[in-house]
Amino acid sequence: MLRFGGTEVLGPTRYLYAMLAGVLLTLAVFSELGVYRTWRAGSRSAMYGRLFLGWGVVLGVLASISYLSKTGEDFSRLWFAYWAGIGLVGLVAVRLLGRTLLQALHQYGLGVRRVAIVGPADAVESVRQRVSSLPWVGFQVVALCTPDSVPDVDNSGALPHVPDLKTLSASVEAQRIDEIWLTWPMREEAHIRTATQLLSDSVVNIRWIPDIFSFRLINHGVTELAGMPMLDLSVTPISGINWLVKEVEDKVLASLILAMISPILLIVAIGVKLSSPGPVLFKQVRHGWDGRRIEVWKFRSMKTHDEALGQVTQAKRGDNRITRLGAFLRKTSLDELPQFFNVLQGRMSIVGPRPHAVAHNEQYKQLIPHYLQRHRMKPGITGWAQVNGLRGETDTLDKMRARVEYDLYYIEHWSVWFDLRIIAQTALKMFFDRSAY
Repeated sequence: MLRFGGTEVLGPTRYLYAMLAGVLLTLAVFSELGVYRTWRAGSRSAMYGRLFLGWGVVLGVLASISYLSKTGEDFSRLWFAYWAGIGLVGLVAVRLLGRTLLQALHQYGLGVRRVAIVGPADAVESVRQRVSSLPWVGFQVVALCTPDSVPDVDNSGALPHVPDLKTLSASVEAQRIDEIWLTWPMREEAHIRTATQLLSDSVVNIRWIPDIFSFRLINHGVTELAGMPMLDLSVTPISGINWLVKEVEDKVLASLILAMISPILLIVAIGVKLSSPGPVLFKQVRHGWDGRRIEVWKFRSMKTHDEALGQVTQAKRGDNRITRLGAFLRKTSLDELPQFFNVLQGRMSIVGPRPHAVAHNEQYKQLIPHYLQRHRMKPGITGWAQVNGLRGETDTLDKMRARVEYDLYYIEHWSVWFDLRIIAQTALKMFFDRSAY
């Protein structure tokens, strides 16, 4: 029984206390993870990723408390499972409903924040067009402040044109402006500083749109380090809590999968040994996270042969180096199964950019911009590029460029749920992908 000060709490009451503890814990965890921050026009996948992560943390903490306090026997496991499932469905449903309702209200001008855009004419017009093309995000441009004339595109001339910041500052209240967005480039620091000083007496939100998006940014954002705000231009998404989540995901799933496929591993290993002379495993050095060299394992699918130093010849359709069993293993991706041991070793992840041969990295880093940004995460057994048909030989520069684009998209949009989606798609493609050989 659950006891408080020597008093037993019987019947449904203890479940009410448990749910109250869950609510308080949810408020604390969700607040810490930023679930409650405004997601106006934000990424849906990021919003739901934070939600699922937060709910997982809440359930994990509650289960740990129950175990450590030895009160687990007082609660029905079935009740806990129902509560966890219904709670998650409810949290998702509330956000779906809230977002849908908010977008509908925005379409009718309700809850819309009124924005004035300040800066050079071309930047002001670019931002205005962007906001106008997304009416559901809840922002309405009501004034343009630039010393130059703004091109009259899609009737932008109908918007009030404010010639200078002093006039804008004086008209904030009259025009009911909620936000002012500054669009000067970084080299115009003096203009940005002057603008913030002139607008310091206003209570509107002031935001700066930096001109950094002409670069290829990886996981960009704002971070505070050593008490200093910093703009993240290209950083790994796998740090802090994300690193822990990714590690747990990899180790748990790899352990479960290896336990399930151990008979298949034994059968394939025997088949490879009997099919042709040579070792069961093919081991090759490739680049891993942060460009460190790692050893990657595969079931050998080719006859043993020699390559010139520094040369790696990609497998081709009809390649006579591939054994008959090897062709089947490559077709079904069964040759990749030993890499689950690489995951347990910490060298690889289940999902991530596929590791390329060292020689190929040296070749393509000179030809494809941002190619080495692929190494901002551990290499994976499968990846976003592979489930989109980009596996097998990359015999043209365009194919490799497309693969890199998919890899960088995955790094920029990583989440546990993105990983699970890729794993599910990989399982479906294993026996139906005709592009592998």
